[in-house]
Amino acid sequence: MKKLLFFVAVASVGLASCKKKGCTDPQAVNYSSEAQKDDETCNYIPTIAITGSATMEVVLGTTYNDPGATATNKDGSAVTVTADLSQVNTASVGSFVVTYTATNEHGTATATRTLNVVIGQDNWLGTPSVTDDCNVALFPINGSPTITAGATTSDIIIDPMFTLAGGTATATVNGSNITIPQQTINITVGDIIFSGSGSMNVNGTQFTVVYNYENTTPIVGGTGTCTVTYSL
Repeated sequence: MKKLLFFVAVASVGLASCKKKGCTDPQAVNYSSEAQKDDETCNYIPTIAITGSATMEVVLGTTYNDPGATATNKDGSAVTVTADLSQVNTASVGSFVVTYTATNEHGTATATRTLNVVIGQDNWLGTPSVTDDCNVALFPINGSPTITAGATTSDIIIDPMFTLAGGTATATVNGSNITIPQQTINITVGDIIFSGSGSMNVNGTQFTVVYNYENTTPIVGGTGTCTVTYSL
């Protein structure tokens, strides 16, 4: 019986000493799925931390200042990070990707940030030239108005709205969309009641509004729809 116990003990020691050694951390570049015992030889690529949010917004036509990113080795030492901004185009509405890269002797790590270029209130402001297909008698749109900011970042003011009759129109902007709620401008002999909606192009250089209107001028008044294009 003693001999049997001795052989069992020897066999157990032998099995323990025969466990395959290697890197047992799945996060390591040299991870071994066959290793049963870690031999502290694991190697790691850098870890990248993006500074700020992984998704950012920038207003069309402005300069994008990238917050950057940092990278470290497993032991905490710093690694140089390279940012690729080649895909970013703030002259056009869209989503663009900034790619960060960090490399050490064990390999390369990457991380990305999504940059959304959007239309803001400032993109609507200016003194546009205007083209339209409106009835000049019923809806005498002004060909050179000035557009200024309203009380909030969602409001703009078009002034003067009409030739001769003048008047001020207010509008609400939401990104590339514009809404002109129903409003009335008195033209002495009657009123022009109008509303409209439209959108701006992806470059922020032009927006188009479809107006619905009613001119209450006696005898010559009437209703209609027309399209007005404002080129900034």
